[in-house]
Amino acid sequence: MQVPINIALVGNPNSGKSSLFNALTGLNQKVSNFPGVTVDKKTGIAKISDQLTGNIIDLPGTYSLYPKSADEFVTYDVLIDQSSKDAPDIILIIADAANLKRNLLFCSQIIDLKKPVIIGLTMMDIARKKGVEIDLQGLERELGVPVVAINPRKNKGIPELKKNIELIAQQKFGVPARDFIDNKSLAPDVLTAVQKECPGASDYAALHIAVNVSDLPFLQVSQKQRITESLHQYKFNKTKMQADEIMQRYARIKHIMNVTVVEKDPLETKLQTEKIDNILLHRFWGYAILLVVMFLLFQSIFWLASYPMDIIEGAVSSLQGWLADVLPDNTIVDLLINGIIAGLGGVVIFVPQIMILFGLITLLEDTGYMARISFLTDRLMRQVGLNGKSVMPLISGVACAVPAIMAARNIENRKERLITIMVTPLMSCSARLPIYSVMIALVIPDVKVLGILNLPGLVMMGLYLLGFFMAIFIAALMKVFIKIKEKSYFIMELPVYRAPRWKNVGTTMVEKAKIFVTDAGKVIMVISIVLWFLMSYGPTKKMNEVSAKYEAKMEQTQDSAQLVALEHELASEKMATSYAGILGHAIEPAVKPLGFDWKIGIALISSFAAREVFVSTMAIIYSVDSDDDSNNAPLREKMAGATWKDGSPVYTLATGMSLMIFYAFAMQCMSTMAVVKRETKSWTYPLVQFVYMTLLAYVCSLVIYNIFA
Repeated sequence: MQVPINIALVGNPNSGKSSLFNALTGLNQKVSNFPGVTVDKKTGIAKISDQLTGNIIDLPGTYSLYPKSADEFVTYDVLIDQSSKDAPDIILIIADAANLKRNLLFCSQIIDLKKPVIIGLTMMDIARKKGVEIDLQGLERELGVPVVAINPRKNKGIPELKKNIELIAQQKFGVPARDFIDNKSLAPDVLTAVQKECPGASDYAALHIAVNVSDLPFLQVSQKQRITESLHQYKFNKTKMQADEIMQRYARIKHIMNVTVVEKDPLETKLQTEKIDNILLHRFWGYAILLVVMFLLFQSIFWLASYPMDIIEGAVSSLQGWLADVLPDNTIVDLLINGIIAGLGGVVIFVPQIMILFGLITLLEDTGYMARISFLTDRLMRQVGLNGKSVMPLISGVACAVPAIMAARNIENRKERLITIMVTPLMSCSARLPIYSVMIALVIPDVKVLGILNLPGLVMMGLYLLGFFMAIFIAALMKVFIKIKEKSYFIMELPVYRAPRWKNVGTTMVEKAKIFVTDAGKVIMVISIVLWFLMSYGPTKKMNEVSAKYEAKMEQTQDSAQLVALEHELASEKMATSYAGILGHAIEPAVKPLGFDWKIGIALISSFAAREVFVSTMAIIYSVDSDDDSNNAPLREKMAGATWKDGSPVYTLATGMSLMIFYAFAMQCMSTMAVVKRETKSWTYPLVQFVYMTLLAYVCSLVIYNIFA
């Protein structure tokens, strides 16, 4: 089979690049990091023809070949470095037809790298609504590269695009014979010196090597030294050179626009998007609509997910009961039923809620409304010392803090980026969702407020809003201690509104569910086995004493109901005497003021590996600490029946609220700490983050418990 060709997918942000990537690769995708940097690397395999496959590399969006952020520099490095394993055989540029003039600047720069190029024009329907008519053949003739009109959302133009890729792979299309502009004239002596060190580099690539010589990782130290000496020798002024280059490019672009594009007076056309924005971005109604959207999102998480959750919960309980009936009563079976299945089952039940949450978030992104949320909250961000770009990491934090913190790298101002990283984990991520769901089901009555509003949904929304406003409050405090002297600006292009791609929404839901189950499952599997062992075994002498005591009692009674009660007491006392019980009782004095018993204390410790482990830990604890008749009951029923020594219930409204507040603010996630260390290159910041979030969680939980107690 032929080796796949490397196809780099590049373009301006919001040009339709991700849509084309999904259309070409479908589910055949994977996400990793580019070597040496914490920037997402999305790759996928696309079938170009029966004889040809393409390895599609989705590079971060950028406006030009002059990078300003870590994301943009990754794109730049892949395009300039010919020695990289990701070096593209073909560059596929996605250009927004509705903003062609701006997009052509980047296109012209890519063309001058002298690599095979195809331009895919998206947003043709939007361009026509603007009164813009583009002569595709004329544009192709002027640029010297294939130009294809595509609509990835409707799969239009994809076959023609693949045909052009195949023709280039067969070397039936080459690179343009002449440069877009005369790059050689910009710095002839410098270009000659660079090309001597980097044979095969085009004039324009050599120009960029000269501009960024000190930052290019593929150059050897000796090469950098000789190129730098040439720059000094010929008095290379990169600022003047860049200005001359951009002026020449726009002069040629103006000519191309004049001969290939017909535009109406922009005042004659008012797009539907602008009319919608007049409402959704209104200074009052915009915020009111935002709150309604968020309310509906969290109401839907409960309403839509309740039915599949009940089915999964019943299936897990039935499986445990069936296995207990058909398998022999031994240690391995006990580990399987009360350890692994109880642990995994306690998390799998929340897959419907995770899928719905990610599905709705994808829906907001796909329609273009997510970008409007950033715009609406920009003013608030700037008042607390953040940049408008901080909004997207905070919003992404609702899904997971790890990629959200990584997304903060596109904030140029280092201090604003640091504050964003420090407060993002306060946003309630999807791993907190199972904890919230269990506790809300336990202590919040399922009633209607004002006859129409679901109270559990309101509480859920309140927890998410609480995390957001606490993040804003902490950011304002950090603004005082971390002085921000640099000026920063928030410039964002709002995408047009589009109908959602339901296939994309469905694909995202399935992929996120798989990631949640596999990533959480690995951790839960290990912790389940360790917890089961710690809960089933303890100091031999004490465990034997407990067994002997209850064996004597059981021999003295013939009453079946009393025997069941004694068996339950035996299981409870054995767990209290186990290694986990000893640890739990040791930390109980520290957590009891918050309304937590020693069992919750064990779950707090184990869930530091991953927050969602709290639920699986409780499932294992209450599976081990139960008799045969109640072992197959749902976790919520087992927890509802938990009592203190005096017989009073453990899970009261006060305890439930206290526990939810604790998890709303506590770090409780090793992965988040690891990525903060990697992004800040220091252990100081994650340790400070862990300490302040733990203290905040403890104090707020203590206050809430005493208010509701």
